[in-house]
Amino acid sequence: MTISSIAIGARGMHRAADRLEASASRVARIGTGLGDTDLASEMVDIKMAETDFKASAQVVRAANNMAGAVLDILA
Repeated sequence: MTISSIAIGARGMHRAADRLEASASRVARIGTGLGDTDLASEMVDIKMAETDFKASAQVVRAANNMAGAVLDILA
């Protein structure tokens, strides 16, 4: 259970990082004429990616704490 929770959290962190990278790339193209980008929309997406990353990191932290507690009980 703990291992799959860590994997789920890590996948969530990876997806959030990918979203952030894609949005940052679109923001970087503003003013270059390479694409039509709505800055407000991108800022919202960046904040959502940040929140998703933090939530996924919390899942990993909680799973790690649970694994530590189990080891303490078994030791």
